[in-house]
Amino acid sequence: MSQPVDIPKEQWAQVTEKDGVITYKKIPVPTPGHDEVLVNIKYSGVCHTDLHALDNDWPLPRKTPVIGGHEGAGVVVQKGELVTNVDIGDKVGVKWLMSTCFHCTFCQQALESLCPKAQLSGYTTDGTFQQYCVANAAHLARFPPQTDLSAVAPIMCAGLTVYKGLKESDTRPGQYVAIVGAGGGLGTIGIQYAHAMGLNVIAIDGGKEKGEACKKLGAAMYIDFKESKDLVADVKKATHDGLGPQGVVLLAPQEQPFQQATGYVRSHGTVVCIGMPAGAKVSMPVFDTVVRMIKVKGSYVGNREDTAEALDFFLRGKVHAPYKVIGLSQLQSVFDEMRANRVIGRYVMDMSK
Repeated sequence: MSQPVDIPKEQWAQVTEKDGVITYKKIPVPTPGHDEVLVNIKYSGVCHTDLHALDNDWPLPRKTPVIGGHEGAGVVVQKGELVTNVDIGDKVGVKWLMSTCFHCTFCQQALESLCPKAQLSGYTTDGTFQQYCVANAAHLARFPPQTDLSAVAPIMCAGLTVYKGLKESDTRPGQYVAIVGAGGGLGTIGIQYAHAMGLNVIAIDGGKEKGEACKKLGAAMYIDFKESKDLVADVKKATHDGLGPQGVVLLAPQEQPFQQATGYVRSHGTVVCIGMPAGAKVSMPVFDTVVRMIKVKGSYVGNREDTAEALDFFLRGKVHAPYKVIGLSQLQSVFDEMRANRVIGRYVMDMSK
C-alpha cells in the first residue's frame, strides 16, 4: 500500500498574468478532482508552443492568468478517489493533451487531440511550470521506476509530436524524409526517431553549429538554408535519384519553409505540417499538386497509443533528447534565446531551482 506524502500548501511557479510577461512567484498548491492526480513535477521541458502561449498569438483562446508548460515529468503524490490506473509514488508524464471527453466521435476513433472539449496543459488549463500540477489520470504517460525524469520530459511533447508526424508522412524504411527545423527541440529528436525507423534523413536548418549537431544525431545530409542559393534544387540533389524525399516534416517557426516544401517533395510524396508560425499560411500551385499527386496534411499531438510507442523508443535507448537543465527561475532566459533562434536541442527546467 502506498505511503501518504507530505504536500506543502505553497509552491513556486512561473505565471503568465499578461501577454508576454512571466512572473516567478509562490502560489497555492492545487487539489486534484475525482479523476485527477497531483503530480510533483521534477522536470519540465520548454517548447516553442510555450512561447506562443506566453505571447497569446495563436487564434485559440488562452486562459489568463495561466501557468505554461506541457512537458512535465514527476511523481504522483495525491489522487482522486476514482483513479485506479496510477498510484502514489508512480513516475508519470504530463502532456499537452491534459484531458478529453472520451465519448465524442473523435475520442471513439482514438483521435483524442481533435476532441472539442479537450483541455490543453499550459494553455487552457495550468501546466507544468510549477512544482505541483493537477492532471487527468487517464491521459498521463506512465514511466518505469528507473526512468530518468529529466531525460524523458522532452519526449512528452517534442518526442511524441515529431514521432506522430513521421507516422503521418507515410514513409517506409529506406526512403527519404526531410526534416525542416532539424536543429531545434523537435528536430533533434525527430532525426533520431526517423533514423531508428529506417529512414534517410535530410536535415534542413540554419547555421554550422546546428549542422554538426544534426549529423551527429544521424542525419545523412544537412542543408543550411542560410547558405543555399537554391533550396529546392539542393534538397532534391540530396536524394540518390534527384527526385526529392518521399516525406517532408515541417517543424520550422517561420512561414517560408511551408511555401517551399511542395517544390522539392517527391511526386506522390507527403508534406506534414507541424510547426505553427503565428499568422502563417500554406500555399501551393494547384496544377503541380494535382499532376504530381502531392499530399499536404497537418499533424497534431499523438494519442495515448502514440505516446506509448514514442516512449518505447526512448526506453530502448533509440532516442534521446539533447537537453540542458537549468532552474525554473531562469525560464525567461530560455524564451529570450527562442526569440533569437539560438536554441539547439531542448531546455529542461529543474523545478527545485
